[in-house]
Amino acid sequence: MTASQIIQKHISFFEKRGHKRISNSPLVPENDPTTLFTSSGMQPLVPYLLGEPHPQGKRLANVQNCFRAQDIDEAGDNRHTTFFRMLGNWSLGDYFKKEQLPWFFEFLTKELGLSAKKLYVSVFEGYQNIPRDEESETIWKGLFEGAGIDPEGRIFYYSAEKNWWSRAGEPEKMPSGEPGGPDSEVFYEFDVKHDLKYGKKCHPNCQCGKFMEIGNSVFMQYQKKGDGAFVQLPQRNVDFGGGLERLLAAVENQNDIFQTTLFNSIVRAIELTTGKSYRNNSRLMRIVTDHFVAAAFIAASGVAPSNKEQGYILRRLIRRGLDNFYQLEGKEITPILELIVEEYKETNLYLVEKFEKIKGVLLEEEEAYKKTLHQAKRYIEKKYRGKQIGDELKGVTEVSSDDAFTLYTTHGLSPTQIKSLGYTFDEQAFAEKMKAHQEVSRKGMVKKFHGGLADHQEKTIRGHTATHLLHQAIRDVLGKHVHQTGSNITTDRIRFDFNYDKKVIDEELKKIEEIVNQKIKENLAVHFEILPTEEAKKVGAIGLFEDTYQDKSKIYFIGGSTSSPQDAYSVEFCGGPHVDFTGRLKRFKIIKQENIGRGQRRIYAALEN
Repeated sequence: MTASQIIQKHISFFEKRGHKRISNSPLVPENDPTTLFTSSGMQPLVPYLLGEPHPQGKRLANVQNCFRAQDIDEAGDNRHTTFFRMLGNWSLGDYFKKEQLPWFFEFLTKELGLSAKKLYVSVFEGYQNIPRDEESETIWKGLFEGAGIDPEGRIFYYSAEKNWWSRAGEPEKMPSGEPGGPDSEVFYEFDVKHDLKYGKKCHPNCQCGKFMEIGNSVFMQYQKKGDGAFVQLPQRNVDFGGGLERLLAAVENQNDIFQTTLFNSIVRAIELTTGKSYRNNSRLMRIVTDHFVAAAFIAASGVAPSNKEQGYILRRLIRRGLDNFYQLEGKEITPILELIVEEYKETNLYLVEKFEKIKGVLLEEEEAYKKTLHQAKRYIEKKYRGKQIGDELKGVTEVSSDDAFTLYTTHGLSPTQIKSLGYTFDEQAFAEKMKAHQEVSRKGMVKKFHGGLADHQEKTIRGHTATHLLHQAIRDVLGKHVHQTGSNITTDRIRFDFNYDKKVIDEELKKIEEIVNQKIKENLAVHFEILPTEEAKKVGAIGLFEDTYQDKSKIYFIGGSTSSPQDAYSVEFCGGPHVDFTGRLKRFKIIKQENIGRGQRRIYAALEN
């Protein structure tokens, strides 16, 4: 059974149970300043989990491309990847535990053919005034007994650290307004011996490799308030996520996901390119595989390597992937990229169309990285020229922690990369500098993202609506071939990216600003309608990712309507939310523009408070 077949079975299974397939949301989220990448299937659905009606109804299913930057340093073991596909199904105030858990059990055992004897589950033990999930335990007992299996020893209670889900993590880490809830996870047992270094007794959350989580049903029914208390959401939701890569590992009974049919051709390409074996170099090859796969998808999303935000993550992935590739004595990455696109094209055909772009991004970054390494070596050689350190008579082997940190902050080299150049340094002193640096960065990020959707919705909503006016005004002035490529909104400013291969002259910027302010002055009505996607395109709706929508879409009109689309100033595919009249935006001001490379510009703007 292939990864593509598992996807098809999942979608078909839930469509037969009244679910509508929804689109794969962009990997780089639109208008969400709280996160750099889509990291879960539920992330684009937060407004609907909080009660807003979804265009497709109350039962939804999809497969979502996800990326989790926090897993970069974990990549290298037999189960973690930074990029993955998440199979999902949702109930928005419809069914709940007694339907969800039996359905998932049926999907695993009947559709995927897994033995129920291989399955173990975990449930929520409770947190403060949120009760222990005895209902899920009862349901699981019945399911195992129905399969002729004694449930004793198969159901485990864990704390909120393991069996609670929200975008921010466990309950105490959640910001005000964030939805979350207890979950019930399913684990697959592999035929491997327990490693005693992880404890005397093995259990589903043991890290020895005997168990792997393959699916998580979140019962999204709580919202955190400003005082730290939890209240019931207006509706009880189910948010299920199952990692495709891990489900495939279970189907193939292969506890190393990089040896499944999804990855083994890519790994084989690395073996052929480097002349090394996976058996003796598994960690290095896993990192190369994971990081280049993730980099390919991020580059295909229009991100370019840089020292900021998504671009920084992409640069880190490429360079860490290259570090491990070079350790394998690899020379040419193109054959690996070709295999990645070949392997994923059945489910992500657009990678074929964007292959040259993907290859160009990675090869250009490789050249830039080689120059960086050369410049870093020149910096050290120049600074230490003629100096003798230790017993060395020539060159430098040991550098100060200050200089090592300069290589990190100025040249972008990690401690591992610095050491790969042949330099040693006081790692404890370096770690202290790193800690102080990260604390400063963390405070900056908190300030930057303080305007997140959950905390200051009104200010963010105003900015979101302004991007629709800005998008259309840019097209009015620069031409209909210009379109949005990204945006980011905080309480302090609006950031808007668009395709344009030259600097926007001052007169054009002024005209764009004047048009937006004129539309604000006209106090145009803003409303949405749920339309068949083809009809929406016929009335001229535009959007950042319009080709990913399914049979119905949410269309926002600024002025006009479907009956008189010619009277609308702006018609866009968008999930919302927005203000009801443009007059609430008060006044719009363009602050500056930037060239962000690859034929794209960026405008920074702000609204009056």
